[in-house]
Amino acid sequence: MAVSSARGLLLASLLLSCLIHECYGKILFSSLQRTLQVTTSTKQGVLKAGEDKVTVTWGVNQSLPSGTDSAYKTVTVKLCYSPVSQKDRAWRKTVDLLEKDKTCQFKIAARPYDKTVQTAEWIVEREVPTSTYFVRAYAFNADGHEVAYGQSTNDQKTTNLFDIQAISGRHASLDIASVCFSAFSVVSLFGFFYLEKRKVRSSQQK
Repeated sequence: MAVSSARGLLLASLLLSCLIHECYGKILFSSLQRTLQVTTSTKQGVLKAGEDKVTVTWGVNQSLPSGTDSAYKTVTVKLCYSPVSQKDRAWRKTVDLLEKDKTCQFKIAARPYDKTVQTAEWIVEREVPTSTYFVRAYAFNADGHEVAYGQSTNDQKTTNLFDIQAISGRHASLDIASVCFSAFSVVSLFGFFYLEKRKVRSSQQK
């Protein structure tokens, strides 16, 4: 009886070990604790890509028990799409399995973890598309796996959002050149008709 129980325990241990090995690195967002506090500061109104900046502040929630952050080694801060900007856009879809999640695609900062409050100023990258955003920070352990997070919005991702306007793709110099070319074309057209009219008059006089 004891031998049978021992064998059963050994098999159960082996099965658990295999499951852990198989799932290791497959981190689910729902498994992370929200232990980081994240805030953002921006100018009023819509931010322009390539010009305006976002100031991000993050740190561990001081109301949590001491040692909560003992496994934290690095922190990565990212710009994330809000639900309103994810609708009908599969390439921005939120997935619980973090390696497949497309919510946060732009890195703002990556630093070694520090117990003190950290701040980063980030100029919005030129490639950032027009959308509504929030900011999220992930804490990683020594193995490079996410173990905790924090974000600048609520769990429903409806508060403290901000809008970014993408670069239109047109440059002011191009617009000026276009206007000048159009004006030149109009003047040339009038000049052509004027010369033609003079030729007609000259031929009639002869």
